[in-house]
Amino acid sequence: MRIVQIIDSLEIGGAEKMAVNYANALSEKLEFSGLVATRAEGNLKSQLNSSVSYFFLKKTKTLDFGAAFRLRNYCKTNQVTHLQPHSSSYFTALLTKLIHPKIKIVWHDHNGLSEFISTQKSLVLKLASFFFSGIIVVNFKLKNWAEKELNCSQVVYLPNFTQADASAKAETILKGTVGKRILCLANLRDQKNHFFLLEVAEKLKLTQPDWTFHLVGKDFKDAYSQQLSDFIVQKGLQDTVFIYGSRNDVSAIISQSDITILTSKSEGLPVALIEYGLHKKPVVTTNVGEIPLIIKDGENGFITGAQDVASFYEKVNTLTHEPELRVQLGDALYQTIKAHHSEEGVIEQYLNWVKTL
Repeated sequence: MRIVQIIDSLEIGGAEKMAVNYANALSEKLEFSGLVATRAEGNLKSQLNSSVSYFFLKKTKTLDFGAAFRLRNYCKTNQVTHLQPHSSSYFTALLTKLIHPKIKIVWHDHNGLSEFISTQKSLVLKLASFFFSGIIVVNFKLKNWAEKELNCSQVVYLPNFTQADASAKAETILKGTVGKRILCLANLRDQKNHFFLLEVAEKLKLTQPDWTFHLVGKDFKDAYSQQLSDFIVQKGLQDTVFIYGSRNDVSAIISQSDITILTSKSEGLPVALIEYGLHKKPVVTTNVGEIPLIIKDGENGFITGAQDVASFYEKVNTLTHEPELRVQLGDALYQTIKAHHSEEGVIEQYLNWVKTL
């Protein structure tokens, strides 16, 4: 097998990180492993192993047949057998298959909102799925949805995995007081529900004013981003909540934090949660997607309802007062991640499944 990952960009994000993870892991198992970025490069490019074949497609529009022909030529030159498009990049793989029929497509769905996509996009995806050899999903809700709504019989759940990347040069220094920093690693979009986070921050400021919140993830400079900034000013949280945008030195940033959080209202299996665990950080999170399969409340982290601001605040507040509990929960989460979300175990499952397609 000669497999190529396809992703729209290499900006820092969950799906993007998983495309890099698969490319790197498979480069150690297969004769050929590649990664194609269709529309944009980004900070994650630096995390690709030298053994991974990399190609920037420079796609400029949805129906870009020039890009499809360039990808076909790349696949023929490198004798690629499988394309593994992540999230919305399936359409590029589909166009390529139409002019290079023998190649197989394995779609990797990371989108925790796939079951709510628009009718138009859903129709395109349903038609495209006739050409899929297999579908990988990151939670069981998506598995049920794909089996019911799409036209591909081979659907498998594979948990996300990652490795702590300490190779990136530490450049970011978090603001606030050392030992009193709360990190949320998530791109600034509605699914991640940062307004929930701001409500928690507003409450915590009244009881623990020295503790600060640090939002690291791509800032799309859109209406959502502007509303977040406006809320921070309206509530007087400028010295409590800091927005950093996309950063490459994620490992160094997590290491500087004392509590880590996720406030999402919809998820698959967030890579950020796995990264928190690999750094032995205590976590407070909402109970969405596959998160409840990892976090057991009070055992290896804290988990609350996706709308329960009061409970989320209480659990964060508890951790601010109990450093020993932070260590205990962080160690327990690390053991959970190592046992169930290791690269070796997931890749073995993946390769055995792909061989059957």
